[in-house]
Amino acid sequence: MLAPSIIQKICAICVICGSAQLTLPRTELAAQTKRSITADDYFLFKTPADPRLSPDGKLVAYTITRIDRAANRRLSSIWLASTDGAGAPRQLTANHLSSSAPRWRPDGKALLFTSARPIPGDDASLRPQAFLLDLTGGEPRRITGLNNGATGCDWSPDGTRLACLSRTGPIDRKPLSSDVRHYTGWAYKFNDTGWFDDRKSHIYVIDASTAKTTQITSGDAWNDTDPQWSPDGTRVAFVSNRTGNEENGDEDDDIWVIPATGGNPTLISDKNNGSGAPRWHPNGQTILYTAQITNGAPPSLFTAPAAGNGKSTLIFEGTEYYPGDVQWAEAGKAIWFGTGYHGETHYYRLDPATKRVTSITTGPRAVRGLSVNPAAGVMAYASNDFRRPDEIYAARLDATGEHRLTGVNDSLFATLDPMPVERISYQSADGWNIDGFLVKPLGWVAGRQYPMILSIHGGPAGMYGVDWYHEFQVYSGKGWAVFFTNPRGSTGYGHKFNRGIELEWGGKDYVDVMSGVDAILAANPWIDQSRLGVTGGSYGGFMTNWIVGHTNRFKAAVTLRSISNFISDEGTRDGAYGHKTDFRGDLFQKFDLYWDRSPLKYAKNVTTPILILHSENDYRVPLEQGEQWFRALRYFNKTAEFVIFPRENHNLTRTGEPKHLVESMEWQLYWFDKYLMGRSDVMPPDRR
Repeated sequence: MLAPSIIQKICAICVICGSAQLTLPRTELAAQTKRSITADDYFLFKTPADPRLSPDGKLVAYTITRIDRAANRRLSSIWLASTDGAGAPRQLTANHLSSSAPRWRPDGKALLFTSARPIPGDDASLRPQAFLLDLTGGEPRRITGLNNGATGCDWSPDGTRLACLSRTGPIDRKPLSSDVRHYTGWAYKFNDTGWFDDRKSHIYVIDASTAKTTQITSGDAWNDTDPQWSPDGTRVAFVSNRTGNEENGDEDDDIWVIPATGGNPTLISDKNNGSGAPRWHPNGQTILYTAQITNGAPPSLFTAPAAGNGKSTLIFEGTEYYPGDVQWAEAGKAIWFGTGYHGETHYYRLDPATKRVTSITTGPRAVRGLSVNPAAGVMAYASNDFRRPDEIYAARLDATGEHRLTGVNDSLFATLDPMPVERISYQSADGWNIDGFLVKPLGWVAGRQYPMILSIHGGPAGMYGVDWYHEFQVYSGKGWAVFFTNPRGSTGYGHKFNRGIELEWGGKDYVDVMSGVDAILAANPWIDQSRLGVTGGSYGGFMTNWIVGHTNRFKAAVTLRSISNFISDEGTRDGAYGHKTDFRGDLFQKFDLYWDRSPLKYAKNVTTPILILHSENDYRVPLEQGEQWFRALRYFNKTAEFVIFPRENHNLTRTGEPKHLVESMEWQLYWFDKYLMGRSDVMPPDRR
């Protein structure tokens, strides 16, 4: 299957930059005073996150994460800023003692946070525990001492107690006599956490003054998560799959309510498809939650009586917008939620009565981590765009009066020269409109020819857009154009578009991607068609593998954490048999189809030199996928190299060890320098 012919026309082109304004022409002076962004700049970036408004709305607490390059780790500290922008932000916790999850005590006089602060002879101190910092002065006081640590802590409405999560199980009551791993269910590993033990997550209530701790949920066959206090502080809502089949892949999570003192939980939800995110109505009578209407459907919003024994009511069907980070607003008259939509990430207001959705935040950017204080009429959030990483902002509830509270990367970016992005719309198979994005090379000059890198996102339920992408700026700084797109299967364009991936892995999704390449080349004759590179991770890695097995248009390819063989992947990944909705049947029902859509089948067709990057502890797309792909390519005498990152999982390029994350980028540059640019003198990163 070769690439489709050049698509009809470019529908629209607009320039997106670091603000809502169009980028002005770049001057020679600007080009001379700033430098390109490099992979190593990752070590210099600071990331503010998790903004939390004080009860009076005058302050916002947030975290700043830095890279300790020598220690090869990330360290977070907690800061305070005035929401009116007056004065400089103030650091509350030390850099070397990583602290996270700031939560205001309801009286506004103290902050709760989570930190691991080792004390000799105290094993519990080796794990994250809840600390209380009195803002009038003094050292933080540790509140929890749970053997396996405390996470997800939050205050009761009266500020006297905490609800926290911790893990416990039979191994804590009686240590095992062997170090073997013994399982009876097939869901025994997960990418982020690795191999499961017999501990499960449960809810603990802790008295903030005395540190008296009460475990209010229990059970060795299920996890209890996302505890949410009732407005009167007498009950806690939470999420749990109590079917007893969670270890066999059952995903029937439900919403439950339990007295804050413990007791028998009451079932609240009546949906059988992944209920989550319980949020109490301000009157305490109903609970809002997300769930799928049918298996495989997007998240929709329901309410149910908080007393239980009632029927859930569908409030909003997530067909165009996929609601996340849901919260009641306007005294329970509206619902606010965040989601990605058409290449941007924003917050929206839902009127439950009319089902009308309106934008709260706007502009070519990504907005996350919304904190709202209705009484003070202020909201705070993190926001980035294509040319700058996250900073913390504050605004009125109608989004007017927005102003930036932090500038943690200002001094660094005063020396850097990030490029803007152009949004390109084009048509693909079935006349579907597809969004694409183009970044020109740094220092672009009309009349010259430049290489181009095609990047394909993971998922396929993901979305590219006007977010901060360090690697794209690095590519641009090397003098390469970058094209990325949202083919069918992507989120942000409605349910029909998202589910357009069914039976189309390597089919119309491939056409969507290649149609975009055709459209970009037709509209930009300065791109050198003989110097095209392709890369992607996870699903993007699958598509990279598929592309090089079906066209010889690309001169170099880099595939990360990629699927090569659906047959073996289905039985070795953490989400076993997880592709059955995309293939309309499991491996045992559609064996031939799974093999037909496996890039491994077409390894002998590959002519493009390809670099395979994979993580040793990747349980989402196991290492054997990279091994099979590499060995098949070498078996057929193809040009391929294989790089394995020890200790890393599927999230290497997002949360991997800083040194490995940067190395991953350096390996990509090495390969494109060697095979796209024809540099025979370039050395691999591990030989420099």
